[in-house]
Amino acid sequence: MDLHRHLSLFVLLQLVTVLAWAEPRVSIDQHQISLTDFRIGYHVDPSQELTFEEVRTLSFTETGNRTSLGTNARVTWFKLILDNTSDTGQRVFVHLPHAYHLKSVAIYQERNGELVHSDLLDMNRIADTDMMFRGTAVYPLFLPADQSTTLYLRSFSYSHQWLAIEVLGAYASRHTLVSINTDIALMVGMLLALVFYNGLLYFATSRKENIFYSLYLISGLVWIALSYGLIASVFDIYGDAIFKLNLSLFTMPIFLLLFMMAIFETKISYPTEHRFLQGLIVLLGGTLIWGVFDISAALKPASSLAALMMVVTLTVGISLYRKGHPLAKYFLLGHSLFVVFNGIAVLVYKGLVPPSYLSSHGVGIGIMLEALTLAFVISHRIKLLEDIRTSQEELKKQASTDPLTRLYNRRFFFPEANYLLELAKEKDIPLSIMILDIDHFKRVNDHYGHACGDQVIIKLAEILKEQSRASDLIARLGGEEFVILLPDTNLLETSQYAERIRIAAEDLEVIANVNKTVHVAISIGVAELDTEQESIESALARADKALYQAKNSGRNRVCRAEPPVRFGSDQLADHFTT
Repeated sequence: MDLHRHLSLFVLLQLVTVLAWAEPRVSIDQHQISLTDFRIGYHVDPSQELTFEEVRTLSFTETGNRTSLGTNARVTWFKLILDNTSDTGQRVFVHLPHAYHLKSVAIYQERNGELVHSDLLDMNRIADTDMMFRGTAVYPLFLPADQSTTLYLRSFSYSHQWLAIEVLGAYASRHTLVSINTDIALMVGMLLALVFYNGLLYFATSRKENIFYSLYLISGLVWIALSYGLIASVFDIYGDAIFKLNLSLFTMPIFLLLFMMAIFETKISYPTEHRFLQGLIVLLGGTLIWGVFDISAALKPASSLAALMMVVTLTVGISLYRKGHPLAKYFLLGHSLFVVFNGIAVLVYKGLVPPSYLSSHGVGIGIMLEALTLAFVISHRIKLLEDIRTSQEELKKQASTDPLTRLYNRRFFFPEANYLLELAKEKDIPLSIMILDIDHFKRVNDHYGHACGDQVIIKLAEILKEQSRASDLIARLGGEEFVILLPDTNLLETSQYAERIRIAAEDLEVIANVNKTVHVAISIGVAELDTEQESIESALARADKALYQAKNSGRNRVCRAEPPVRFGSDQLADHFTT
């Protein structure tokens, strides 16, 4: 029994050993070739100096045709064995769809143990080759019938080793090359739209968080367009010149942190959180300066910095939420989505998880979702500020209006009336004033109660508003006394206007109780201002005398004030001196 068990274990170990040493191969036996999911081998060259002759004798580790090996595999050799099992030769095209982010790629073609061809694609000398098309390296290859061909690819990346290999026939190759990265173009287009929208908001509000948000969006769309090949596809630019744009990977979080500091006003309200954000900005700023001189080296700790930034920003967001900031919950929602998708991408860049569409596009998706949420945060902040402004305006209105009639009160009337007087002087137009009083109002209060008296005052105020123009200034001076200032109106026109009000007041009815309806009458005094020499107070005093004249003459009538005494220039000087 023991012997049988040991023998089975030995056979299992031998099988595992054989499988471990078996090299992955790709079999081609069809005419319509479209191979996008297969296994290949890789060997990391930390010395970056291994030659083809040295590499072909080394062992390779198996991986998928879409792989990410992190920052410690800048130079990696990949091995692809193609077996043409058909009885005819096959022409295929080997695609490297992510070649746009490489520094160079060397391709060696081996058959029957001999090197038959080699090519070097240097991204800084792209004009020397016709292998690049819209960001994809395309290597044509002829596979003889019933033979194996081995490709060795030396991939030299700037920072992260991220490679994809596809083997396509002529039709599939053409179809792939003419297709458009609709998803990436859509992301970039949406971010551009947000930049434009936010620019309009800045011109409307002049708030600095709009600037930081716009710069964050621009950094994000540059990084998305660069990392997912849109810039290479559209502008056909590669190599060292375009690789510098990876600095956006540092500017993007810096502007996000500045945005947080501005919109949450951390410097004033949350000093502890402000210091954490400041410290992270200093760290990212130092790395950005380092990247200006050596971008490849600066990108090595980028994933770790991204993880640190996620921890700090989430911690600050949670702290602000717990302290009751009304925008913190919305920021946390968007930033949490960014952290989740960014975290997936970090695992891919470090080579800890295999690439997939979701993982390889994680940063772009996260940026897009967070950008949309931050746009909502900005809009919601504008709404909060508008609510505060409306509340303040309402308080001002309450302070300047009579609570019973909703007309202006005495405190508001005189400053506004003085402004209209100056305007009348400047435009050389007439200005008149009337003051009115309810006749025998005390009897109404005594016989029917103050509630009925209040209803009379309210109804009279409604008549004044209905009969007046938008330019007229109406105010309740107190009790049953009202005043109206009428721009661009002379004494005759004011008298006619006052008469219409008096007649409308005669028709006023207020129900005091079930069996009694109250009718009232008003007396009015009117005066036209001498805008060159007279003040509002002086004209109001003349109108008030006319009002008492109306009262003494039997009430329910309009009386005009006597014109003011005019002074000559010498008399006017003597008058004011006196």
